[in-house]
Amino acid sequence: MKHLSPSERAIARRTDHYFRRSKAIVKRFGDKTVTYAVFMRRPVIFCPRLMSEFLETVAAERGVEFKLDLCFAEGDWVGAGEPLAYITGSLYQLVDLETLYLQKLGAACVAAYNAYSMCCDMPNVAFLAMDARHCAGAEMAEMMAYAASVGSAAAKRDVQAVGFIGNANDETAHYFGNEGGFGTMPHALIGYAGSTLRAAQMFAETFPDDPLTVLVDYFGREVTDALEVCREMRDMAEAGRLSVRLDTHGGRYVEGLDPARSYAVLERHQPRAIRQYRSEKELRWLVGTGVSAAAIYHMRESLDNAGFEKVRIVVSSGFGPEKCKVMASVDAPIDLVGTGSYLPERWSETYATADVIAYDGKPSVKVGREFLLRRDS
Repeated sequence: MKHLSPSERAIARRTDHYFRRSKAIVKRFGDKTVTYAVFMRRPVIFCPRLMSEFLETVAAERGVEFKLDLCFAEGDWVGAGEPLAYITGSLYQLVDLETLYLQKLGAACVAAYNAYSMCCDMPNVAFLAMDARHCAGAEMAEMMAYAASVGSAAAKRDVQAVGFIGNANDETAHYFGNEGGFGTMPHALIGYAGSTLRAAQMFAETFPDDPLTVLVDYFGREVTDALEVCREMRDMAEAGRLSVRLDTHGGRYVEGLDPARSYAVLERHQPRAIRQYRSEKELRWLVGTGVSAAAIYHMRESLDNAGFEKVRIVVSSGFGPEKCKVMASVDAPIDLVGTGSYLPERWSETYATADVIAYDGKPSVKVGREFLLRRDS
C-alpha cells in the first residue's frame, strides 16, 4: 500500500478485507456500473450528511463521480426497511467504501430518532447534549452531535419544540448554531472548592458575565445547598441567571425524600400519576431514588416557598427517551435536560446495510431483498 495516498491507505486499512479482494477481482475482470440501495431495519430520522460528504470527498479525490439519490430529506422520518438512498457509480470505485459510509449513517439515524422523540415528548423543555464523554472517540462525538441537531430540528418543525439549545464542547457546537459549548461546573470543582456555595462563588468571580448552573448533589444536601447559593447570590437568582442542577445518583433519595414523602409530593402535584398503570421502572422514575419526578417537584416547591421562583431547574442522570416520556406524563417542572442518553442503547439497531440492486442498469438483488428495487425498475 506504499504507493497509495494517505487517504487511500486509510480507506484500505479500515474497510473490510473482502471488499478489497472484490476490488482486485473487478479490476482484473472488468468494471460495471452498479446501484447500491441503503436501508435500515427500524424506523429512524434520516441523517445523511456525514455519509454524503464522505462519498463526495472520495469521489473528488479519485476523479470519479458517484450519483447519490437521497430518498428523503434530512430530518425526515423513515420506516423500517425503506430505502434511504441509492448510490450509483463504478463498482471498482464503490466496493471498498461500503464499510466506511455505513459507519457514518446508521448510528446517527438512530440517535436522531431518540433525540426527536425526547424533544417531542417534552416540547417546552430545552435540551443540552452532554454525550461526548460517552462516545468512542471524536468521530463518534461528531456523529452524535450532528444527530442531536437533526432530531431537534425535526421536533422544532413538527411540534414547535424548544429542542436542543447546544452541546458541551466547542468542536461540534456549530451543529447547533453556536460558537462554543455550554456548561458551568463538574462535581470535581465542588470537591476542589470544599462547598457548593464556594464553587458557585468561584465560578461567578471568574466568569462574572455568564449565567450559572450549580450542581447541588455533591454533599447529599440538594435543597439545603441550593437555597444557600440562592440566598448568597440573590441578585443572580432574582435576575433569572441562576439554575440548580439535580444529578443525584440512583443509590439514594434526594435530601428530604423517602418512599412515603416521594408519594406525597407527587400526590400534591399530580394525584392521578401513580394511579395509572406503571411498570417498576416507571415507578422508580416517578417516586424512586435519584432524579425522580418527585425529586424535581420537591426542589421546585423548596425554591418557590423560599421566594426563588425565577431559579431554573436543570436535570441530568439517565434522561433518555423512556424517562423523558414518563416525566412528560406528569408535567415535571424541568427547564433543561442535560442528556447523553439519546445515544443508541442497542447497537444492533444502528446497523445500516447496503445491497447492490443493479449491474449496468439491469436489476438484480439477492433473494429476500427485492423490496429494495427501485419502483421504476
